Amino acid sequence: MDKAYILEHGILEQYLLGELTADEQLQVEHVLNIDADLRTEFDTLEANFEKMAFENAINPPKAVKMNLMQNIKASQSKIIPLQKSNPLKIYLYAASGIAACLLVGAFWMYTQLNNTNKQLQIVTEQNELLLKDIDGLMNDLEYTSQYFNIVNSPDTEQYILTGNDLAPNAKVVSYVNHKNKSVIINTKELTQLDADHDYQMWADVEGEMINMGVIDKEKQLLAMNYIDNAESLNITIEPAGGNDHPTVSRLVTNVYLQ
Repeated sequence: MDKAYILEHGILEQYLLGELTADEQLQVEHVLNIDADLRTEFDTLEANFEKMAFENAINPPKAVKMNLMQNIKASQSKIIPLQKSNPLKIYLYAASGIAACLLVGAFWMYTQLNNTNKQLQIVTEQNELLLKDIDGLMNDLEYTSQYFNIVNSPDTEQYILTGNDLAPNAKVVSYVNHKNKSVIINTKELTQLDADHDYQMWADVEGEMINMGVIDKEKQLLAMNYIDNAESLNITIEPAGGNDHPTVSRLVTNVYLQ
């Protein structure tokens, strides 16, 4: 039994209330003799118990005093006062015990309430994360359904962009639907880049490259901006976050539209 165990399990309170075994009392007394901080804690607790006892003390009924005085006057023998028969002290000890029990009970209830609040907070946080995950899954499902409808539409045309010498293993499948003006690309086989660069897609309209958007590295299937009258689709390597104009020297793949 050490200081940490005594404080954590309320051993001092049990010691003051006489609820420990003889062996446990000896262990507590040993620790109190060698640990000044714990002795200070014990003295403070003992003083608080005594203060609570006095504050909650109950005065004995007036009839007790009257009967006692009458018996003294009627008796001819010598009266030897006995300390243990003092009703005030009995009431004091009773009040002290009640107050101590209330204090221990209040401390236990506070600890339980604290633990319950922590568990409730954890459950609330887990529920919030779960709701976010559900929202994310619902959004993904909605987008996936839209993509599926576009890809499988009879009005959708499929184009395959294969990599050049800069990215020989790159391959992007694009789905272009001019009727509902949508472009979906599958980037599963697009070579990964470092954190400082991104792929960016461009539409060639009469010799002018128009931005179709930066390709998200974390998604394999995503929608790009549809550009009217596009003659070709082009993908370049640009600084992270994209560029205002394409870096032609870093063109990795392109395909002409029919």
